[in-house]
Amino acid sequence: MERLSLKSDFDKSSDRKVGMASERLRKIDDELSNLKVKQDDLTAKWMAERGGVDRVSELHEKIADIKHEIVRCEREHNLDRAAELKYSTLPQLLKELESLESDADANEGTDVLGERMLRDEVVADDIANVVSIWTGIPAQKMLESESARILSMGDKLKERLIGQDEAVNVVTEAIQRSRAGLNDPSKPIASLIFLGPTGVGKTELCKALSEFMFDTEEAMIRIDMSEYMEKHTVSRLVGAPPGYIGYDEGGQLTNAVRRKPYSVILFDEMEKAHPDVFNVMLQLLDDGRVTDSKGHVVNFRNCIVIFTSNIGSKDIIDLGSSSMVGGQEIMKQRVTNAMRDHVSIFS
Repeated sequence: MERLSLKSDFDKSSDRKVGMASERLRKIDDELSNLKVKQDDLTAKWMAERGGVDRVSELHEKIADIKHEIVRCEREHNLDRAAELKYSTLPQLLKELESLESDADANEGTDVLGERMLRDEVVADDIANVVSIWTGIPAQKMLESESARILSMGDKLKERLIGQDEAVNVVTEAIQRSRAGLNDPSKPIASLIFLGPTGVGKTELCKALSEFMFDTEEAMIRIDMSEYMEKHTVSRLVGAPPGYIGYDEGGQLTNAVRRKPYSVILFDEMEKAHPDVFNVMLQLLDDGRVTDSKGHVVNFRNCIVIFTSNIGSKDIIDLGSSSMVGGQEIMKQRVTNAMRDHVSIFS
């Protein structure tokens, strides 16, 4: 694709040489030449590997046929032919097969062009990718050591989120406690609240957490709570009751989690939601499951639930970096009180 794009640029430049710097044309031409060389190398590599794979497949078939013929000759008492096949022909084929397979294994780790392009066997990565497509379980979760990944979690998140080490440490400890089996298995992996003014990295931390835990930012389900300010909008989370418009569509929250059972659920600007919305949240946080309007039970136990809010932003800005003795504790107390005043679930 990169080569085709550059070729298109080159053709367009050729049509209107006036006004186009010759340096740009030269660079495009050089890049096209480099990509052509790379394409030729990859094509040659693919052809060589294909020839090897075809030969291995052919040898397997020949060996199977020889073994069947040996059995047939022995059954018909054609012992001379059986001995020839068994002690001459078959060993030669087995030796050639072993040589091809050992050469392929040796080349796989030393190939300057990277990993092999073709394989004649199914490996763990292939199985994990197929299962991941079927179930939504991240392939990395099935392949890697969970404990090794979680231990490096804090460092990985800090590489992406700058200046929020304390928040990253708290999130990391919560996830590590869960993975160590110290939390209630009937609840979500973790339930977190991110407070702070706009631009401090609340949503970015959610994205980073989603990518680290579930391999992709697309595993994050974002629910904008400003869309649930009215009482009647609560039904949109779990689906409209039978007989009402939208019953067949299901709930925005329950449908999303059913499709992505391993996900980070972000409830953005939670203070704007109607108080009745938090009745659903209580069930989700307490039982790790929610029943939608169709009676289907949706499991949230493999999810990380995160709420964000701007409540207390003024106190966080004024006292968060204050050198006043006890400033941090005063700030935390004021923010906690503000949350209790504005959000019914904490009152």
